[in-house]
Amino acid sequence: MKSTGFSTETLKLNVEKEADRIAEKIKTIVSKDLKRQGLIVAMSGGIDSSTVAGLCVKALGKERVFGLLMPEKHSSDDTLDLSRSVADAFGIETIYENISPILESLGCYKKQDDAFKKVIPEYGEGWKAKIVLPSVLDSDALRLFSVVAQSPEGKTIKKRLTQKAYLEVVAATNFKQRVRKMLEYYHADRLNFAVTGTPNRLEYDQGFFVKLGDGAADIKPIAHLYKSQVYQMAAYLGVPEDILGRPPTTDTYSMPQSQDEFYFSLPYDKMDLCLYGLNNNVPEGDVAEVVGITVEQLKRVYVDIEQKRRTTRYLHLGPQMIEEIF
Repeated sequence: MKSTGFSTETLKLNVEKEADRIAEKIKTIVSKDLKRQGLIVAMSGGIDSSTVAGLCVKALGKERVFGLLMPEKHSSDDTLDLSRSVADAFGIETIYENISPILESLGCYKKQDDAFKKVIPEYGEGWKAKIVLPSVLDSDALRLFSVVAQSPEGKTIKKRLTQKAYLEVVAATNFKQRVRKMLEYYHADRLNFAVTGTPNRLEYDQGFFVKLGDGAADIKPIAHLYKSQVYQMAAYLGVPEDILGRPPTTDTYSMPQSQDEFYFSLPYDKMDLCLYGLNNNVPEGDVAEVVGITVEQLKRVYVDIEQKRRTTRYLHLGPQMIEEIF
């Protein structure tokens, strides 16, 4: 144990006490601030939405929580089954909304494919792809996105994305989160419910969400919890084991993709400790030793954290007014 008290146990929660506190806050916010009768939860089969579902049921009861299952053609094969297992575990009523036809009509998939073709001309029908970042630990060079694509025959190609192609890929992909949120608010309106957001602290801090997509919500019950704390909470609430043991994924592109290869510098448990260390002025040597990286590598992680905070500040901002209106 370090003299600062910083260790792998630093983020350990008193889950019972915290679950009770969050549940009470949810009750108050829904009834007094939002003045709604229940909550909508978009259930992805991931740890965050599953934990939010469990907390909402704890706060309001299963009758006042409504789950939406909204996979699309690039979702993992097990997404729907995992989402249903959470609904069954907590007794939540759900509805299945296949958003692929909506995305097709918006040109989401075509726009995404056209962007990939800008750097891989042969990309076409039957191909799969994802976008990735190089590790921040290996170099302090500017990190640029690449596309990893796989042909129907299994050939894998990796090419650096131009800025234009990258922006077009992201813009097309963001349709998915915004369509889901549109459906969430439809069901919220018809039920007189409010809409939940499911980001954890790491995602919220680092801008890992789509503005007016999964970033839009009336209440965000776990935005103060580090990702590793969300796993602790999920286990306490009774989230199914298949989800507790599932690595975090984006579940957005047609190829499997971990969150750290797409966005974060390190796996979530190490990123949590780095973020906590930076937020709480823990000596860099202590953080580096506990995380298992060098101080030089930690400094790169900190630079990346601060850069993401700057570049994603726009996502946190509401509409900007010319003057304050009373």
